[in-house]
Amino acid sequence: MAGLLIFGLAKSMELALVAIGFSFVFGISGIANFAYGAFYLLGGFLAYILLNSLGLPYWMSAVGSILMLFVIGALMYRFAVQRIRGAILSEVIVTMGLGIFITEMLRASGFIGHNRYLPAFIPGYVEIAGIGIENQRLMIILIGMLLFLILWAVTRYTRIGLAFRAMSQDELTALSIGLNNNYLALLSMGIGAVLAVIAALCIIPQGFLTVDGAYDVLIYALAVGVLGGLGSTTGIIIGAFIIGYAQTATATLFSSQWVMVVTFLAIVLVLFIKPSGIFGKQKELEEKV
Repeated sequence: MAGLLIFGLAKSMELALVAIGFSFVFGISGIANFAYGAFYLLGGFLAYILLNSLGLPYWMSAVGSILMLFVIGALMYRFAVQRIRGAILSEVIVTMGLGIFITEMLRASGFIGHNRYLPAFIPGYVEIAGIGIENQRLMIILIGMLLFLILWAVTRYTRIGLAFRAMSQDELTALSIGLNNNYLALLSMGIGAVLAVIAALCIIPQGFLTVDGAYDVLIYALAVGVLGGLGSTTGIIIGAFIIGYAQTATATLFSSQWVMVVTFLAIVLVLFIKPSGIFGKQKELEEKV
């Protein structure tokens, strides 16, 4: 039971880290960034290159990767998404196409594979209630809690955060009081890319730098967001905990091959009851008809 609680908490926070960047962009600008998984992979790839090819210290490699992905995310909005913003299908096609392009280019580079990995923040493990748990998993829990606290404070006590909240609630009203919607959307895309890199730096050290990781991250970000409600930070946390503990319990009590089945079963059950997700702000189906 202790192992289930501890590993479930770590898995839940891992999923929350994966989903928060996708939900952040969608909640502010309404853009479903399907290049999110590619940002995750590219962030890990750049950190690996800076660390191993250029010989930079790990912290400098991490910071460098974060800064570069912020620029890439902002440029993607400026030159690819801005002109089609509001056309939902076009946004999905463009971001998905760019994401697949980035991911497959990294596959072709030869730098991605099971012999590539990022080091743990703190190597080793500790015992909690007789259960051995890696320090990296504990760091994921701490970083996740700190990150959500920072986002909560920024969106409530800073001018840019209040501008984000105004835009997310009513973009036309935000425009009427002088807010620049394109600047805010560009900034949200850049921050979303940064959040994807932070997730990569936390999660990749537990395994390897693989191309399939980009697609897995996108699927889990969508799953957690749809379950909890895209655009809701509380929804992301609740959705991550539901899926995280469901996956951990399934893998512990049954078999890991049932993990995805239970994950999507939980989503179907919740959406059957509440189509917009647990804390979703979108209109319910019956309100749209």
